[in-house]
Amino acid sequence: MFFPERITNIKPTDKVLEIGPGADPHPRSDVLLELEHVSEEERSAHFGHEEKLLTDKKIVYYTGTRFPFNNNEFDYVICSHVLEHVEDLPSFLSEIFRISGKGYFEYPLIYYEYLYNFNVHVNFVKYNGTTLYFKKKSGSNLSEFTPVQQFFYESLKAGHVKIINDLLPLLMEGFEWDKPFKAIQTDDIHDLVLKDYTMIPSPVIKGSSPSAKQLIKQLLRKCF
Repeated sequence: MFFPERITNIKPTDKVLEIGPGADPHPRSDVLLELEHVSEEERSAHFGHEEKLLTDKKIVYYTGTRFPFNNNEFDYVICSHVLEHVEDLPSFLSEIFRISGKGYFEYPLIYYEYLYNFNVHVNFVKYNGTTLYFKKKSGSNLSEFTPVQQFFYESLKAGHVKIINDLLPLLMEGFEWDKPFKAIQTDDIHDLVLKDYTMIPSPVIKGSSPSAKQLIKQLLRKCF
């Protein structure tokens, strides 16, 4: 989870479920829901790392269909970096809305996928304030650029994360909700991108070296 500070609506008495906590559950979670993976390789691929989940919290495993919980069993659901993995997103969301009346979602935006293209991510996702739009990655031509994306993927594995740190709020999205909303599959890429690019921060150039500033000017002249 990149934006834990955005979780503000959990009351002290709330019973909290976290779906797909990875190896680092939120401290406020009471129960953890994990997908029952068929192999250790599959589990590691979806986690994105080799770390194991070590916790004294209750862990419930399920097969990816109906959640093993009663209606309104929880007060709050944390679901961070799961939606991009889910094959049947509308059914998955309906299960979350069945068991709780509020919660938090977080996921990567389409820009992140175009850079790194994790093969375990099956959806592009974007919430517009009332509706969650999604598009299957398999329905795009993204895979044509796999040789290029492999470079960025390997750079990420090697620890080059500055671009993510600089643009994190524009590469990831996280929001709280307190009522059900629609999930609509779209073929229009405009449903999946940001509408306000004034949010892009100015680059931070270390020092006042004219050569660094001049390099940016040269790049801008050559690219536009």
